[in-house]
Amino acid sequence: MIYSINIDDNANVNIKMTLTSPACPVAESLPGEVREKVKSIEEVNEVNIELVWEPPWNKDMMSDEAKLNLGFY
Repeated sequence: MIYSINIDDNANVNIKMTLTSPACPVAESLPGEVREKVKSIEEVNEVNIELVWEPPWNKDMMSDEAKLNLGFY
């Protein structure tokens, strides 16, 4: 889950993200995948991924549309 995306004047992208838990099965691979996907955008220079655990993620952080698409309603 992406908490924030900041792009500086030099087209460097800083992404703050979390996972559902530190034991998430994609904890090793997902941050790298996000970095590579963003880096593949032609205008982007550098990509920094910051994996954070605060605030802890919970489903209340999801939009109503996301909850509906995932069957949480």
